[in-house]
Amino acid sequence: MADSAPPRITAASLRQDGQNLIWFVALNERFPSFRALKRRHQTVCLLLEHPGGAVLGELCAQYTRRRPGLFYTPIGAHRPSHFKRVAGTIARPNMRTLRAIFRPGEIRAAYHANLHWQTQTAVLPPSCSPTSAAPSRCLDRRPHHPRRLRLHVPKVVGCVAHGPEWVFNGPTNRRVIALTFDDGPWYDTPQFLSVLKREHVVATFFQIGDQISEYGGPDGAVERRILRDGDMIGDHTWSHPDVAGGGSFARRQIRSAALAIKRATGGFYPCLFRAPYGDVSQALLGEARQMGFTTIQWDVDPRDWSLPGVNAIYQNVVSNAHPGAIVIQHDGGGPRYETLQALPREINTLRARGYRFVTVTQLLGYRLIYK
Repeated sequence: MADSAPPRITAASLRQDGQNLIWFVALNERFPSFRALKRRHQTVCLLLEHPGGAVLGELCAQYTRRRPGLFYTPIGAHRPSHFKRVAGTIARPNMRTLRAIFRPGEIRAAYHANLHWQTQTAVLPPSCSPTSAAPSRCLDRRPHHPRRLRLHVPKVVGCVAHGPEWVFNGPTNRRVIALTFDDGPWYDTPQFLSVLKREHVVATFFQIGDQISEYGGPDGAVERRILRDGDMIGDHTWSHPDVAGGGSFARRQIRSAALAIKRATGGFYPCLFRAPYGDVSQALLGEARQMGFTTIQWDVDPRDWSLPGVNAIYQNVVSNAHPGAIVIQHDGGGPRYETLQALPREINTLRARGYRFVTVTQLLGYRLIYK
């Protein structure tokens, strides 16, 4: 490849995959190494543009500070602003292609926005200088005109279970706690969600499948709100029987609840399962994992279902809390006014002690699936 000629683009695409943008470039010959690009004054960039073609910013694959990476430069009204390294991944699937994955926020884009883009390869001075007769001799662009990509707000549709099949708590090296609530949805579930949202806290709700149609609101409003607020949903069987024996009955109970959750949320299929009463067996644990679930136990239990009093619930939770704890309480299955009153006190006390609140999927480091 002559130093004065830009690499020619044979294919270029930009698409959204869940939370990420995927930028793909193919050349008509072997892709230069990142070191070679720098040495030859060549660039490979994604241009973000106004609909009329004015460049707003550029994301370039570069070699700097002894390592390759993605760098974004916003283009101001008069001159380029300083570039910044983008959090993302960059790969070379084969000798002629490049693929980069990054979040829209890294290029100052928002979900629900329209992106107008082109891919450009160029040779910079002094290796190449445009002339009046050939103003574009130092660059190549594909597509030839800016193309529009409409971004949508990513929707979580699942999670990926891994590691131990039976979990009582999470890692203990961080001051985080997972609050969990069983036996919903119920009359009180929206009030629990309101407390969590007001306190900027997330939690995990293990739901009973046959209650979703009755207490989940029209079109699964409660379940959709849970996910929209950043909380997580787990499977607590279809009708809350003892499924410790495993077998086909247990599998039907688990799958029926999971499908009810999927219908109510418009697509989310859980990867967390909690057995009714916490009763499990090796057979049940193995079958749940084969179905894609981790069985979630707990290690802090204020026995709030027995209505011991608001202060007793509060004291039990804050006295037994520890880094990585999974706390079980209940938003359904009976009157839950005591738990509802204790919850803000628990949050405030534990937050004052330096704890953060996470979902069980966050606690265990599970990957969420988006579309």
